[in-house]
Amino acid sequence: MKYFFEWWVGARYAGLTRRGAAGSGRDKFVSFVAAMSMVGIALGVAALIVVLSVMNGFQRDVRDRMLSVLPHIELFVPSETPEGVLERFDELSNLAKTNDHVIGSAPFVAAPAIVMRGQNLRGVQLRGVEPALEDDVSNLSGQMVQGNLSALVPGGFGLVIGDTLANLLNTSIGQTVMVLAPQGSVSPAGFTPRMRQFTVVGIYRSGHYEYDSALVFAQAQDAARLFRDTGTAGVRLRIADMHAAPRVSNELGAILPRGVLSADWSRNNRTWFAAVQTEKRMMFLILALIVAVAAFNLLSSQVMAVKDKQSDIAILRSLGATPGKIARIFLIQGALIGIIGTALGVIFGALVAYNVDVLVPAIERMLGLQFLAQEIYFISSLPTDPQIADMVLIAVTSLVMSLLATLYPSWRASRLEPAQVLRYD
Repeated sequence: MKYFFEWWVGARYAGLTRRGAAGSGRDKFVSFVAAMSMVGIALGVAALIVVLSVMNGFQRDVRDRMLSVLPHIELFVPSETPEGVLERFDELSNLAKTNDHVIGSAPFVAAPAIVMRGQNLRGVQLRGVEPALEDDVSNLSGQMVQGNLSALVPGGFGLVIGDTLANLLNTSIGQTVMVLAPQGSVSPAGFTPRMRQFTVVGIYRSGHYEYDSALVFAQAQDAARLFRDTGTAGVRLRIADMHAAPRVSNELGAILPRGVLSADWSRNNRTWFAAVQTEKRMMFLILALIVAVAAFNLLSSQVMAVKDKQSDIAILRSLGATPGKIARIFLIQGALIGIIGTALGVIFGALVAYNVDVLVPAIERMLGLQFLAQEIYFISSLPTDPQIADMVLIAVTSLVMSLLATLYPSWRASRLEPAQVLRYD
């Protein structure tokens, strides 16, 4: 092999080959420092992989739970009354289905409201839906834990609420609640809000705390009658590939009648997803500092190795080794430490990332605590979604830092003058 000599000496300095008894104490100290550099790199790489995998899983789970009750795309007409928009459902639905990506449609009415039972009241988002068509755009019927979505019939003024909201209001199926609409009438006695008594006919659980505590469903026509001209109404659409929603929404916007607006799920939740992406980038930069610190540790260990091996370098130079060979020896030494540390970090990080769903519950049971409060993080279990692209990026970043850390010590080693070293050694 062309560079066998450099590889053999570099591996020896990195502590990867056996040594004789002579000078073993000195070599062991240098190897110990090199081993600590390797461990630091491995821990930094593993931490990056685990944290980014958990953040990916968090984003995926929250997104999927959002889209289990929310549509991919909404078409709405803000300038018309809900009842008028519902009458145009077939027109808007047929127009949307001219796009091949649209696979389902259903009408909706949406408006903020207050749900009250006794002394308990909660602000909610009330959505009017058509139960017979709801399966075409969401998985709401599959999330019912009590009752049935088909119990929402026109004129029945039934209400389907989340299990968290049911607990907050201390209510159950068959009991009545009062729903207050934001619109009301003004009389000499003051402002009187419009209100209507609804019967709880079903309870659902999406696993998303925000929706389970503040999103309720009624029959579309009942909701339209309650809100009259204050609610928003339109058509909810489901497409074959949810990631294509922004593009399909723009395509539909070009063919929709004047006054009809289109919004996709990424636009409706843009702030949340932008915040998660920013957090992910910042966590990558912050945790990459761990790898950077390990790289600086590698640099210091390389400088120590060069200082410790001055006599060896001088002898090698006297025997005919060129400055380039000396530089390559220490480059190989640092590269081996970086490669092995990175490989160990990727293996350990991947093992943890793929088993977070087992490790975290075991730790929670052992310590008797819960890491994620559902009220804050929307979900109660720690998800994970390891991605090969993230692992490759982390490994490449670690290797680049490790190689950069070896440049200066290697250059210093190649600049040593054998005559001066041997004179004072």
